[in-house]
Amino acid sequence: MKIIDTGLEGLILIEPKACQDDRGVFYESWRDADYQKVGIQEKFLQDNISFSKKNVLRGLHYQKNQGQLVTLVHGKIFDVAVDIRAESETYKKYFSIELDAAKPQQLYMSPGFAHGFCVLSDIAIINYKCTQYYDASQEGGIIWNDPAIGIEWPSGNKIIAEKDMAYKLTK
Repeated sequence: MKIIDTGLEGLILIEPKACQDDRGVFYESWRDADYQKVGIQEKFLQDNISFSKKNVLRGLHYQKNQGQLVTLVHGKIFDVAVDIRAESETYKKYFSIELDAAKPQQLYMSPGFAHGFCVLSDIAIINYKCTQYYDASQEGGIIWNDPAIGIEWPSGNKIIAEKDMAYKLTK
C-alpha cells in the first residue's frame, strides 16, 4: 500500500497494492491492521454505494463527526474533499483528483471534510465506508461552486440535484 500526501491533515490518498493482468485487477479494499498502521484508527460502521450517470455532480456533502473511505468501484470521476474545520490551518482548502477504477486509489477523509464528485465516465459506482451511521440531523452541505473555495470542476454541463443547488456558501 502506498500513501500519497494530499497537503491536508486528516486526508489520505491510498494506492492499494494491486495485482493486474490481462484479466483485470484484484486488490484488497480494506484490511483493518494495514489501514491502522497508516493512521486510520476509526471503526467503520456503515457502507454506502453511489451509482451515478455521466456529468452528475454530487456534493459538497458532509455528516458531522463522520469519516469516510471512498473507493471508486467502476468508472472515472473528478473527486473533491474540502476541509471544513474552522480551526484548521487549511480551512476551505480542497484536494481534487481524477479517480479511475482501472487504477485503484482510495481517499480517506477524517471527520471535518465535505465531499463531492463529478462523473466523467458513462457511469460511476462508488463505495463509501463510514465511521458513523447516517443521521439526517447531522447532514450538511456547501454549494458546489462556492467562490471562497474555488474548486476547478471539469467543464461541461452538470446534472445537479435541487438539494445540492440549495446549499449555502461557507461562512
